[in-house]
Amino acid sequence: MGLRSYFIVSVSLLVPTLTYVFYEADKVGFRKEITASMVLCVFGFLGTVLAIPRMTHLFVKADIFGFDINKRGTPGGEIKIPESLGLISATMYLVCLCFLHLVHEQPVLYTAALSSVTLMTLLGFADDMLDLKWRYKLFLPLIACLPLLVNYTGSTSVMIPRPLRDYVGLNLVNIGYLYHLYMALMSIFCTNAINIYAGLNGLEAGQSFIICCFIMIHNAMQFSPFGDKDNLDSLRANNLLSLDILFPFLGCCLGILYHNWHPSKVFVGDTFCYFAGMTFAMASILGHFSETLLIMFIPQLINFVYSLPQLLGVIHCPRHRLPKYNKDTGKLEGIRSNLNLVNLILIVTGPMTEESLCRLCLAMQVAFCCLGLCMRFAVLKLIT
Repeated sequence: MGLRSYFIVSVSLLVPTLTYVFYEADKVGFRKEITASMVLCVFGFLGTVLAIPRMTHLFVKADIFGFDINKRGTPGGEIKIPESLGLISATMYLVCLCFLHLVHEQPVLYTAALSSVTLMTLLGFADDMLDLKWRYKLFLPLIACLPLLVNYTGSTSVMIPRPLRDYVGLNLVNIGYLYHLYMALMSIFCTNAINIYAGLNGLEAGQSFIICCFIMIHNAMQFSPFGDKDNLDSLRANNLLSLDILFPFLGCCLGILYHNWHPSKVFVGDTFCYFAGMTFAMASILGHFSETLLIMFIPQLINFVYSLPQLLGVIHCPRHRLPKYNKDTGKLEGIRSNLNLVNLILIVTGPMTEESLCRLCLAMQVAFCCLGLCMRFAVLKLIT
């Protein structure tokens, strides 16, 4: 199906997401801000789509390319595919954020978040070039999130669940620097969770696009939340700031997904995975919904837990934990010794083509994100 399935996936999520976000924002007087963000979303998409084909030959010339292991033994497996093109989408994203800062004034933490994403992109590209070991990869996000941590002046309190309030005697408890530690751990998890749930054409950028859409829907729902809110203006401002961060990312993510969709013309590299994960972490921290972000990452969390024995070195961890390509059937077959969700799905379902497997993974992402939103509001009723 090729690009046809790309357009089906993108349009089926993009149109309802943008429509709902604009509708909710317009109701509370944020039409101007959301319109500016939408314009930059389009700019990011077009800039990324047009820039990548014009830059790929430079990556190949610099020997920054790879071969598609899932097509090994076929003509497609012999093609040099430019790697680390996440650098282009990340650069375009940062340009969009700078333009957005000119359109309407942003708080100091916006600049800190921008610095963290920039630093994470640089470290991600360094990882692509140096092929760092996993024990080093885990701590790169900790370095990148330092600009936000040292400038963070927001709340460090957490809400006590309603059933426990009578025993504790408090609605909120200030955990101080433990909250900074939590933000650091959130950055580490988001970046590495996307990075290890990979290996299929379109999977890294596809899951990021889906997560972004559902986070934006959540932000829009918070413009007119259920029940009475004492801090409604602050709640709306936080979620608008999150949308300002996510709108340009949405366009840049769709732009690189266009070229990374099966059959992939470029590889996104660790650069994109780190950049995407840090963007989500910054949006959730500044929007004060980091707990909600975690339930959008359910497939990534399952994959992370299932992969732990290999990531910790308890079981031998090969460089590429990919399925086996069967040249006779043209399908991928799961390898039981490679502990990740992609192989687990193939073991359960049986052999599948790469494109069908990617579509199934993305469909699971949509289903779990829907479940995550429902869980979020169920828990909200319990703790408020």
